[in-house]
Amino acid sequence: QVQLVESGGGFVQAGGSLRLSCDAPGRTFGTFGSVAGWFRQAPGKEREFVGAINWSDGTTNYADSVKGRFTISRDNARNTVYLQMNSLKPEDTAVYYCALRRGFNTQPTGVRDYAYWGQGTQVTVSS
Repeated sequence: QVQLVESGGGFVQAGGSLRLSCDAPGRTFGTFGSVAGWFRQAPGKEREFVGAINWSDGTTNYADSVKGRFTISRDNARNTVYLQMNSLKPEDTAVYYCALRRGFNTQPTGVRDYAYWGQGTQVTVSS
């Protein structure tokens, strides 16, 4: 079983920044899947795709709602994936989840496209 652990969530004012991290303790991302994704779920809404990164070559894909504001990166040495969130808006408030899928394609954006999930970390943006 693959365990994913998110961290870095918290409270921030609109316009501020946060960086989320996703670790796979005792494992390496390349072993279990080549694409790490970030999703979010706001109260009363469905879980939605935020972005993804191909672990092998760093190719990324982002939802239109976060393009230009959010950046996904990975650190091979630390075995960690990051979600840098800038210019945060109140509508970015949600629980953010890290996920993994096998393969190399960052285009799939559905929840069912990802096999492994973390427990999530809360991000709250105040106006």
